Amino acid sequence: MKTVTIKEDIVSRNNERAKDVRDLTREKGIFYVNVMSSPGAGKTTLLTRLIPLLRERYSVGVIEADIDSDTDALRVERETGVKTIQMHTGGACHITCQMSEEALLALGVEGLDLIFLENIGNLVCPAEFDTGADLNLVLLSVPEGDDKPLKYPLMFEVASAVAVTKTDVSPIFDFDREKARANVARRNPEAPVFFVSAKQNEGVGEIAAFLEERIRGKIG
Repeated sequence: MKTVTIKEDIVSRNNERAKDVRDLTREKGIFYVNVMSSPGAGKTTLLTRLIPLLRERYSVGVIEADIDSDTDALRVERETGVKTIQMHTGGACHITCQMSEEALLALGVEGLDLIFLENIGNLVCPAEFDTGADLNLVLLSVPEGDDKPLKYPLMFEVASAVAVTKTDVSPIFDFDREKARANVARRNPEAPVFFVSAKQNEGVGEIAAFLEERIRGKIG
């Protein structure tokens, strides 16, 4: 019981602080996107395909969060040329609002229109902690299976949109697109579902268009 109570207090305090992050991004005219998925679902690859489409109209920055290593940050910076920083969590399996705010300030918010936070690869903990983002983009890869929205409900309940990735390998796996769409809808009927192969550059434009619509709704 004590453990549950402490956890609830931590989450409650974190979510209260989310307002500070949203006040910061609203003041600076920034649209902030939190990208979540299990490890290896394709977050970094998708960002390297999305950013070139979006940077034609927006100044983009990226926060890469990992327990260790700067591999993803170096890759994003190399392949997209946008301002990128690496955040090490010291073993934490999620990003809190305090970490989110500190990373935003470390990246530097002046002159940026759009910031992506690539969260820790995990379908459980990151969903519990509001980062102060304007939008949660959740990835589900074909190799993981179409049943994951049923097994990890909170992640898909907090999703603003879901990208089903690695569709180019669908023939190898027992993955049913319509079942995946229906399982997402069971958890979150409002979240649009996009089917994406970043390798073949399919579906990426649709996600970019969706994000642009949401960005215009906040910052014009």
